[in-house]
Amino acid sequence: MLQKLSELFSARRAPVGYRPGVTLEYLRRNLGLASFTATGPARAVLFLEEIDLAVEIVERTESQLLMHLVMTEFSIKVPASEEGSARFDLHHSGSIRRTGLTFRQRAGEIALLARLRARLQEDKALHQSLMALDFKRLHIELNDHEWHVRLEHMGGSEVVNRMPAFRRYIVFSDSQRLELLSVLAGFQRALRGF
Repeated sequence: MLQKLSELFSARRAPVGYRPGVTLEYLRRNLGLASFTATGPARAVLFLEEIDLAVEIVERTESQLLMHLVMTEFSIKVPASEEGSARFDLHHSGSIRRTGLTFRQRAGEIALLARLRARLQEDKALHQSLMALDFKRLHIELNDHEWHVRLEHMGGSEVVNRMPAFRRYIVFSDSQRLELLSVLAGFQRALRGF
């Protein structure tokens, strides 16, 4: 499978002007949650005590011609009753307005896709929050007895341009912050024991 040129370029080295941890610090202040703890130069953990959920946050860079992006990826792990391995991507459907969610299976047993789709759509609160959330990427993986959900939001990112020189952090609005927390809690609820 062919990769984008920007993905190949960014995998080799960090972009010029990338400052590990800076975007995470902006995100920490933006989210305003006390349980946000840095665990490395470009990693942090957010612990949601009310639902006993640890959310790992990682900076991910993507190089362009004279600029780069620093995105933050939120990931959670949930115990599964299923055994095996599978990978799925979720996207919003609709070209102008969001009309639903599209599920794409990348690997694994085909019958699992229908059961996963039904499980996630049964949870009305999760479905409603996913429809309102401005996410860029959403991956769900089953590996042995564990679900791994990785979500990259449009907010919580930084755009760094070299010519003309500027940096811009894209903030989470209050409503998007609440939707993000609702989606993470919803995935924990929907995938636990599935």
